[in-house]
Amino acid sequence: MSPTVLFVTNSNAPLLREAAAAAAGQQHFPVAALYLVATPIGNLADLSLRAIHVLSLVDAVACEDTRHSAVLLQQLGVDKPLLAVHQHNENSAAQGVLERLARGERVAYVSDAGTPSISDPGAILVAAAQAAGYVTVPIPGASSVAAALSVAGDHHAGGFQFVGFLPTRAGDRQSRLRDLSQAAATQVLFEAPHRIESLAAQLASLMAGRTVTICRELTKQFESIATMAAAELPAWLAADPNRVRGEFVVVVHGMAEQRDPQDLATGRLLKLLMRDLPLKQAVALTAEISGSARNALYEQALALKQAEVD
Repeated sequence: MSPTVLFVTNSNAPLLREAAAAAAGQQHFPVAALYLVATPIGNLADLSLRAIHVLSLVDAVACEDTRHSAVLLQQLGVDKPLLAVHQHNENSAAQGVLERLARGERVAYVSDAGTPSISDPGAILVAAAQAAGYVTVPIPGASSVAAALSVAGDHHAGGFQFVGFLPTRAGDRQSRLRDLSQAAATQVLFEAPHRIESLAAQLASLMAGRTVTICRELTKQFESIATMAAAELPAWLAADPNRVRGEFVVVVHGMAEQRDPQDLATGRLLKLLMRDLPLKQAVALTAEISGSARNALYEQALALKQAEVD
C-alpha cells in the first residue's frame, strides 16, 4: 500500500511526542528487542500514540524504504539511524539488525504503510530475530483488511481467508482464482490500479454470483466503498475512470449454507422472475426470497437462458 500523506508540523510534533510518552511511557519496552510497528495506511491520525513513543524510544529504525520512513520520522520530529531492509536484501540486511540487538539495542521495523510482514517485507527479519533468541514485539495499528471487512456487511462470513496480492503470471493468477471460487469462506484480496480491471473481469467470470465489496484508497481523501455482485464489477469500474485509481482491497463475500437452488420451487420462482426482470435482478430477488446461494442461482439462470436460445 502507498505511504501516507503527512500533515504533522514541526511546531506540534513535540506536543505529540509528549502525549505519546504520557500515554505509553510507563509501559515496559524491553531492550535487545525488535519492534514491528504498524504505520498508517493513508491517514496519519491513525498512527497510535504507542507507535509514536516506540519510534522515539528505539535506537534505530529498519525500513522497507528509507525515503518514505525518513519523511514520517521527520514530521514526528524523530531523528534515528535508518536501515534499509526490503524484499531484495532482507536476508542479508537482517544480519545488521541482529548485530544491533546483540548490543542490547531496541530496533523498530516499519514497512511503507500498514503492518510489516503482511504482504510486506519483515517476516524473514522476524524469523531471524526469533531464531537468535531475541524478543519481537508487535505494535499494532490501522489495518486495511480489518477496515474492509468491517464495512463489507458480509453477514455470511464465519471467518475469512487473507489472500493478499495474487500471482502476477496470467496462468498462475487464473488458477489461483479458480481455486478460490470453490471456497465458501470470505476472501480478502489486495490489488494494484493497473490490474484491478483484469481482476474484476476474472471475478465476474469465475464468481459471477458472489457478492464483492471493493474498497479504494481506504482512510485517504478519496476513499470509496461499494458492494455489488461480482458480475456487475467490470461495468461499475468502467462507468467512472476515477474508480480504477488508487490502491484496492476487495472482499469476496462468503457463501452461506443454503438450500439447493435445484429445489423445484426455487427453480420455478427463478423462471417466473426471469420472464419480467433482467437476469441479475431475477437472481438477486430469488436468492433473497428462497435463501439459496446467489452464485449457484446465477449459474442456473445462465443455463436456463442458454436453453431458451438453443
